[in-house]
Amino acid sequence: MLLLIGAGVLFLGILGWAIALYNRLISLRNMVQNSWAQIDVQLKRRFDLVPNLVATVKGYATHEQQVLENVTQARSLVAGAQTFEQRQQAENMLTGALKSLFAVAEAYPQLQASANFAQLQSELSELEAKIAFARQFYNDTTMKYNTAIQTFPNNLIAGIAGFVAIFYFEVDYREREAVQVRF
Repeated sequence: MLLLIGAGVLFLGILGWAIALYNRLISLRNMVQNSWAQIDVQLKRRFDLVPNLVATVKGYATHEQQVLENVTQARSLVAGAQTFEQRQQAENMLTGALKSLFAVAEAYPQLQASANFAQLQSELSELEAKIAFARQFYNDTTMKYNTAIQTFPNNLIAGIAGFVAIFYFEVDYREREAVQVRF
């Protein structure tokens, strides 16, 4: 009888642990999804700002058609992305295209003096800082989630319950290269 009670207590303890662990994994996965949604909000704001920026630059930098086309093309790739990986790659392309746009804009003093351009540039700069913070938060929560599902004994419950690793938001390989400064 005592053995039966001991087995029942042990079973309830293991069941309680499994339920608590499952709930923790659900909570972590929801945090990752929420942090991606926060990135998405900032990226949407940037996406909406880009046409105004291109239109402003187009009025001054008529000789820079290729740069403007690159920004427009990158923006359309963002809109057409179907998977997380495609979206990540398209967003990295848009970031690079916008950097090129601002580099070109430096060659046009009238554009730099434009209040509209200055406001758009400031808004975009603030958005980029928010995006960088949101990406860092996303990667931090993703790391916690991935660690939780991959460590023993959590991986037993995670495997049974179908929890899978989530990808990090990574920087485009071209942004990792050293910047070449020439005078």
